[in-house]
Amino acid sequence: MKKLVCLVLCAVLLCGLVSACSSGSKPTLKVYNWGDYIDEAVLDMFEEEYGVEVVYDTYDTNEAMYTNLVSKGDAAGYDVVIPSDYMISKMINEGMLAKIDVSAMENYSLIEDRFKNLGYDPNNEYSVPYMWGTLGILYNTTLVDGPVESWSVLFDENYSGRLFMMDSVRDSIGVALDYLGYSMNSTNDAELAEAEALLKEQKPLVLDYTGDEVKDKMIGGEAALAVVYAGDAITCINENSDLKFAVPVEGSNLFFDAMCVLETSENKELAEQFIDFMCRTDIAEMNRAYINYSSPQTEVVDALPDEIKNDGVQYPASEQIADSEVFVDLGEYVEVYNEIWNRIIFG
Repeated sequence: MKKLVCLVLCAVLLCGLVSACSSGSKPTLKVYNWGDYIDEAVLDMFEEEYGVEVVYDTYDTNEAMYTNLVSKGDAAGYDVVIPSDYMISKMINEGMLAKIDVSAMENYSLIEDRFKNLGYDPNNEYSVPYMWGTLGILYNTTLVDGPVESWSVLFDENYSGRLFMMDSVRDSIGVALDYLGYSMNSTNDAELAEAEALLKEQKPLVLDYTGDEVKDKMIGGEAALAVVYAGDAITCINENSDLKFAVPVEGSNLFFDAMCVLETSENKELAEQFIDFMCRTDIAEMNRAYINYSSPQTEVVDALPDEIKNDGVQYPASEQIADSEVFVDLGEYVEVYNEIWNRIIFG
């Protein structure tokens, strides 16, 4: 009887060990991305097709992502991140990104050539394009007098308490610089002092400095104006026909977000497989349709209906973005921007 009990106990323990090993045998990929910036069904599909587990976390700004990675170091444990142009450049310079073997990717050739060899990664060694777009003004036609054509409307006292600015150091300071006729990448102290003064003067007019929550607020008619990215504008316009989007005549920010692998990743091959998967036509279209940002994937764009393909908000013509600037890495001068922003927000 004792032998039988021992055999049963051993069998139970063995089953437990086998079960524990099986449950922990799946490779795990950790992805760090902007909020509301993927169709999460895509993650389930990747898990099923590749037999892996995906851990997915989000951030609100490039700066928040960078600070978290630097503060936690290896402990962050992420494999794939999706920063914007200037942050990619910064992370390359600081040795935070691993080189990617795009020659091994089946779907990389589907990325349109004009989104390759850009200034932030001139040799396509560290990033694969994900989405792109412009920064502009989303406005409620029932609450605004006339068409919106200039950044000047954001400084109009007639809209006091009825406008949202971005809780983003580069975007908000960039708007002020652009309106004043300066580069959105200015490192001129006098120009930045003017931008700071302008944003401080504007502050009493601002209802709030927002992130992703601005979409629900504008859909709900809580304000007349908001600084947003074009993709978020489309999401809002689809839900509220009173809303329109404008890229100001002064110009704006033209941005590129791309997929990267962290140097600290212990799953670089799996990370590259995920990035290639994200470039696959059906997956790239799922993400485009879900988030409404502009895709750089040729087959996705070619298949779009004309009303989307020819829409100047989602796919602006070259003349529409001729005066737009791409943010660049400011190096150590970014601390000056951070100090200005802190004085505006907390001063």
